[in-house]
This record gives sequence, structure tokens and C-alpha cells, in this order.
Amino acid sequence: MSAAAAPPAPRCVLMTADTVGGVWHYALELARGLTGRGIVVALATMGRPPTPDQRAAARAVDGLVLEVSGYALEWMRDPWADVEAAGDWLLRLEKRYRPQIVHLNGYAHATLPFAAPVLVVAHSCVRTWFQAVKGAEPGDEWIRYRAEVTAGLRAADLVVAPTMSFLADMATLYGPFGEARTIRNGRDAADYDPTRPKAPQVLAAGRAWDEAKKLRVLQSAGLRGPWPIRIAGDAHGPEGRAQPVPGTEPLGLLGPDRLREEMARSAVFAAPALYEPFGLGVLEAALSGCALVLSDIRTFRELWDGAAAFCPPDDSEAWAAALADLAADDARRKRLAAAALERAQRYSAEAMVRGYADAYADLLTGAVAPPPVAAQPSPTTEVPL
Repeated sequence: MSAAAAPPAPRCVLMTADTVGGVWHYALELARGLTGRGIVVALATMGRPPTPDQRAAARAVDGLVLEVSGYALEWMRDPWADVEAAGDWLLRLEKRYRPQIVHLNGYAHATLPFAAPVLVVAHSCVRTWFQAVKGAEPGDEWIRYRAEVTAGLRAADLVVAPTMSFLADMATLYGPFGEARTIRNGRDAADYDPTRPKAPQVLAAGRAWDEAKKLRVLQSAGLRGPWPIRIAGDAHGPEGRAQPVPGTEPLGLLGPDRLREEMARSAVFAAPALYEPFGLGVLEAALSGCALVLSDIRTFRELWDGAAAFCPPDDSEAWAAALADLAADDARRKRLAAAALERAQRYSAEAMVRGYADAYADLLTGAVAPPPVAAQPSPTTEVPL
């Protein structure tokens, strides 16, 4: 009996990314896995140019080609001339690299006439952010954005999100769109050390002023709790003024190596976010052997239920009590850390790469139905709320 034929794989993938936040780390991790399978990845960046450290990290991935631009991203202020110019640039890159798959980590460019099948990954969006953080829709200045995102999602050959909860939110706001699936983000456990002795401290990560990260809910715990709370992330607001969380120790913006060091040392990791479509930082903390205390939001429940302690995101007293309880209860803290580490094995880099390889194969074989043309609105059409 002959062996089953291997599923088809692209020779080259054209992938987009921005260089701020989790999408860059996701793209680099995925590219590392894809190039390990012999697939060339042309990574086209927009927004802020990569830092020297980011460029070095990209160079370390054999088979990754970095293409850099400074075009504004679709969620920035008045970006549409840049978005159009970036589209022309991406079409030129497609002609140069001749990829078999176009993998967009954004929305608007999915309406372009690419020759290759288009996969769109929903990492976050302005409307879901506003609904989670403000409890309302964004204002009229976001009408064009809403229309562009809707058009992109409906034009995509396949839509992917890292959690079922977030995929459902996107479908509710922007659907109906065509084929969709969940592929969890992943990290390589070998990059993290869960065996280090733990210091009696709590670590959190994010911009101190960011409403979505909700780090100020940790103020009571920081002022009255038995353990110091250290916050990795920029404490300076958009206007440049320092806005640290009172009672906590600001560490500033840390590079990947330093952040891994802090996670390896910290007994507890706290994530009080109101909005988090996945949460790579939580996964990295779990792989580092931290006990997790998370906000009780749908995505965190989906990923970490039974492997973390949960608190209402707005209840500062509940956070102070939960962190104090873990500081006083070594056995429970160690049980939670072990449960988080075990759960984190589900969200491996290899599982993520395998999921995308399967998705690419389905696109190449036609197992994914094309999007219905009638479901694609004009990018300038106002979408009803």
C-alpha cells in the first residue's frame, strides 16, 4: 500500500506585520516554524520601522526576507492615502516573490487583486476594543475604518482568529464572512525557564496608561499587599508624561530577554486586562512557571479556565485579596503555576505552525470555498451599527 501523499505546502508566503506589540512576536515565531519546513517567508512591515534588535531577530531566521516600509496602519489617524500606497507596494511584492499564499495580519488589503489565496488573521480591532473598554461603538471618525475592515474580512479566502471568543465577536460585528477557523497563537517552551527559584513578587506587563490593560486596578494591591508588584512596560502616556501606577515598581519597556528574565524570577503574573483577544504575555508567563491571576473575560476563560485564578477586571479589592491570598499560600500558588505550565503546552509554536500549514494546504487544494462576491461591500460604504 502506498503512503498517503503529503498535503501541499507553499514555497513562499507573503506575510504582513507591524512592529509594535504582539503581532511582531507572533509573525516572527510563525516565520521561524514555516522556514523550518522549507517555506520562504517574505515579511512586509508597516508602521514604525523595526528596531535594530528586531532586525537582528529577523536576520536570525534563515529563510525570512524582511521588507520594510513606513506606511501608516489602518487603525492610525487618517491613514487611507498610506493604506492605498501600501497596497500598491504589496502587489509589487507579490509580483517579485510570487508567493502561493498571502497572509495578512490586517484587514483592508484583503480586497486587493492578489493572484494568490488570501488568509486574514484577526488579532484585534478598534470596534471590539471600544466595546470592551468603553462599552460603546467608536465615533463617526471610524466609519471608514469599519467599512474597510468589513470589506477585507468578507473578501478574504480564509479568516483566522486566535480564540473562538474573538472570532465570534468579529463575526457578530463584521459578518457574515466566508470560511473561518481558530488557530491558537503559540510560543516555543524551550525559550522559557520554569525551573528558576521564584522571588516573592508579582509581575504585570503593559502600558501603565492603557485603559485596556487596566493596570491601575493593581494600585490597592501594590500599596497594601505583602509582595511588590513590578510592571514591565512604558509608563509614559502619549503626551510623554510619566504615569506609573501608584504603589508599584515601574520597570520600563523591557527587551524580550529581560522580560523573560523577569518572568522566570516572578512567582505570580497578573493580567487585569479588559480586552485581550489572546494574550501572548500570559502564555509566556505560564511557560516561565508563574501562577496566573487573570481578569475574568471570555478569552482568558476559554484559554486558562482551571489553570488560573480569576478576578473581575474592575474590582481593585478583589485583585488585592487574590494576590495577597496567593502570597500567603505556597501550596496553592505552586498548584496554579503547575496547572498553567501544563495548559501552556497546548499553545506551542509547533501547534500554531501546524495549524497554519493545514490552513495553507486547504487554500491550495480548494478545500476552502471562495468568499461570495455579493458579500463584499465597497470599502467606502458605511456599515450599519
